[in-house]
Amino acid sequence: MTAPAPSAAPDDAPGWLVPGALVLRLMLVAALAVALSGAVAAWLVTRASGQEAVRRVVNQQTDEVEVVARLLASKIEQSQKVLRTVAAGITPGMLESPSSLEWLLQQGLPAVQFFDTMQVARDNGELRLNLRAGQQQKAADLDPAERDALRRTLVDGKPLVSELIAGRGGEPRVMFTMPLHREDGTVLGVVAGALRLQSQSLLPPSMTLPAREDSQLIVFTRDGTILSHSDSSRILGQVRDEAGLAPVYARWLTQAQPVVGRGMSHVQPDHIVSMAGMPLPQWIVARVSTSQALLAPLRGAQREAWWLAVASMLLCMLLAVALMGWMAQPLAQLTHKARQLLKTSTRHQQPPTDQDWPRAGGEVGELVRVFQGLVQQGQQQQQRKDTLDGQFQAVLDSASVGIIISRHGMLDVVGRQACVMLGYTAQELQGRPARTVYASDADYAQVGERVRSEMAAHGAFDGDICFMRKDGTPVWARVQGRSVRPDEMHGGTVWILEDITAAREAQVQHAWERSHDALTQLYNRAAFDERLGLLMAERSTRQRSAAEDEDGNEPQGDGVVLFLDLDHFTVVNDVAGHDAGDDVLRHVARLLASQVRQIGWAARLGGDEFAVVLPGCALARGQAVAEQLRVAVHAWEPSYQGRSFTLGVSIGLVVLDASLQDVPSVLYAADMACYDAKRAGRNRVETRHASQATVSASGRMALGPV
Repeated sequence: MTAPAPSAAPDDAPGWLVPGALVLRLMLVAALAVALSGAVAAWLVTRASGQEAVRRVVNQQTDEVEVVARLLASKIEQSQKVLRTVAAGITPGMLESPSSLEWLLQQGLPAVQFFDTMQVARDNGELRLNLRAGQQQKAADLDPAERDALRRTLVDGKPLVSELIAGRGGEPRVMFTMPLHREDGTVLGVVAGALRLQSQSLLPPSMTLPAREDSQLIVFTRDGTILSHSDSSRILGQVRDEAGLAPVYARWLTQAQPVVGRGMSHVQPDHIVSMAGMPLPQWIVARVSTSQALLAPLRGAQREAWWLAVASMLLCMLLAVALMGWMAQPLAQLTHKARQLLKTSTRHQQPPTDQDWPRAGGEVGELVRVFQGLVQQGQQQQQRKDTLDGQFQAVLDSASVGIIISRHGMLDVVGRQACVMLGYTAQELQGRPARTVYASDADYAQVGERVRSEMAAHGAFDGDICFMRKDGTPVWARVQGRSVRPDEMHGGTVWILEDITAAREAQVQHAWERSHDALTQLYNRAAFDERLGLLMAERSTRQRSAAEDEDGNEPQGDGVVLFLDLDHFTVVNDVAGHDAGDDVLRHVARLLASQVRQIGWAARLGGDEFAVVLPGCALARGQAVAEQLRVAVHAWEPSYQGRSFTLGVSIGLVVLDASLQDVPSVLYAADMACYDAKRAGRNRVETRHASQATVSASGRMALGPV
């Protein structure tokens, strides 16, 4: 071969080069570091400012509800003082004269102007005075709730602030009671005054002003009835219907907290709720504010701060990237020249001369000198490699066996005969994983473990392996493998493959035909004797190695054997012909195999006689299986030539105990048990132990007529 003409030197690199992947990644890391640090700092500032804003709102609302609660408590206390002054002016004699009481309340003590209604009752519950808006009313007009408040004060002898009264008396109101005492301290009577809920003396409408869409001031009772609300239509409604306040109120009820005077706040995702109580009337003042509306100005300021932070971060990132790009230009030029060198090496062209390399100092200059030395070494090694490749390829093409060289689990070199054997081309296999020529991952792992074991023990591998051709068919090969370096298997392994698929298939087919019945596909008599003999030999070995227990009992049986003989089978042969008889035998064989596949195996002994071996099966379990087989055969009613036939099966069962020493003795005992089943009426299961009959090793006795 003639060498190609040398090409011109590569063009000089442009003045500005894009840095390589490493420098670009460093630029990206620097930009991300600037962005991350800026974002974290901005987030921390934003989070801190948000928390501070929420804290201030919470403190402000908490103080507000406490002030309102104290204000309302002072109004309650003022009302009680007025009523206490009235009570101090009432003498026992006045209770006997309603006119004197009315003059005292309207003229002497103008309490009527303070309270909307006033009542005076004696200690026996008799109502002596009932004023409403300064007018005397009948005792029957008194609301039951008001009458109940008077009665409780007479009984307890203590002042009382009633629950909300919203009866027939008109607007909702609250009643204050004060007991009248004699000189000896006993209760003389009671005086009471009621205030309308929305009166100036109690909860004036102006208390909730100024109204704000983002905040509501609410006064409600312990049971959740709203007494005052920024929205007048919500008065006497339920707190459970208030957004934001409902979950706080429900949690407060669940915890059964007492009504206390100090305020407390709850921050929720959408609302900030502050509450303070008035212990005496058991009322609660709450301020419910919408978080988003309250913090909207802060959110705007935070967005502006974020935009400024983003602009600053972008500027810093651009400066950092530009500076790093300028500093990386010498390295980028060297990378450009290295790519040019790679292209010329791939195309077998002349590499660049010394004048083509960039001139630089420091680490880049050292790299330039290293590259120049590598180029010279590469030229020399390429010449030697070309010579060896030609020689090696000639050897592979002329070899009469398949040759494969693998390295680190990859197919490095594949010979022509190996490609023909596996159905691939050399390009399809070279450089591919060795797993490609195996049927499954499990097969690949199993063969790998086998190879490693033999390599470790013998330093080489010699055995048969099943590969998978490209078309999906299996191919068997005699494989010999040896490491290129004896002390390092992964350094490379040479494999020699010889196709033995045809010979192996012939061997397998011949072995199967020798051990199976051609008609039923079950084990034949010879295979049955061999397998049962192996089972009994294993049992004998275990019995000899295990000592008898301390009671001297003989070891228990090691399984059961069933001897099956079809009932009335000759009728099918005589009436429907031998083809029908063969079909019956095939069906019965499939039935037996499917029933005992998980716990044992079946065999055809000859004619219509079958045997089933159940290793390790106890007597009770064996009898149950035998009964299942009998029922299954009897339930099948074949039909041939327009006529149905009823079959049965007589089954003899024998336990594999110590008295049965060989296969003929087992068959004889099972045959005798089957004979017992025939004699007892057919289509049944009979069990016989070896001690019930004289065991003869010469063969089995003939059964009676079928």
